[in-house]
Amino acid sequence: MAVMDSLWLPRSTCGTDCLADQPSLTVSRPIMLKRIVCTGSVLLFAALSVPVLALLPQRQLVHAQRGLARAILAGLGIKHAATGKLPQRSALLVANHVSWLDVVVLLAYTPARLLAKREVRSWPLIGRLAATLGTVFVDRSRPKSLPSTVAEVNRNLAAGGVVAVFPEGTTWCGRMGGTFRPAMFQSAVDARVPVVPVRLTFAQAGAMSTVAAFIGEETLMASLKRVVAARDLSISLRAHPKLYPAPSESRTHSRRVLARAACAVIST
Repeated sequence: MAVMDSLWLPRSTCGTDCLADQPSLTVSRPIMLKRIVCTGSVLLFAALSVPVLALLPQRQLVHAQRGLARAILAGLGIKHAATGKLPQRSALLVANHVSWLDVVVLLAYTPARLLAKREVRSWPLIGRLAATLGTVFVDRSRPKSLPSTVAEVNRNLAAGGVVAVFPEGTTWCGRMGGTFRPAMFQSAVDARVPVVPVRLTFAQAGAMSTVAAFIGEETLMASLKRVVAARDLSISLRAHPKLYPAPSESRTHSRRVLARAACAVIST
């Protein structure tokens, strides 16, 4: 269950207590240091490459973002795999939200533009890179800006792009999740493109894990430290069959039906 701070700003009921039962699967300090150096080097290279990335045609930019995402996962020692048919064009990709790593692993497999909160734009290194990769930023403190954000996503979808959103509106530990907010599903209805539900699952040594979750009041640095120290961490993506807006239904009803259906599919 989610707690609502405002009309469209949900707050997860998951807290740091969701992390208390994690097994002691950690790597040695030398490996941790190696991961920090490797990942930091990739991020610095990406940031320095922004002027070049901004000049690349879309197809080459997609290849570049996929390579950067996989290099980050490799630097952190994270294994990853995908099953099902992930969209490569004209689709709204919707996924459950567990960690900041969700973004990285989605970019490792799809050409998606992401929907992110406005605050990400000001993050060192990451913000500038996100803007260059075509991220759509949403101001969650201003509900009146929502229609323009939906319209921007709609334009990307209508032009043949893939846009990835996290309709829960906040992160959960992975063992439980929230309901999908229907607002962004309106863009798929307006653009007449399918919705592709994607389930992200985190595991350590083959067992579901919350070690990578970014929840509660903890800082990004605290979450990053756990990920850097985690041994045998893996992320799997499972793409479910496409869901299509029903042409006979009203626009408002259709987006709500899509949101409920996608949430139900991912929860199973």
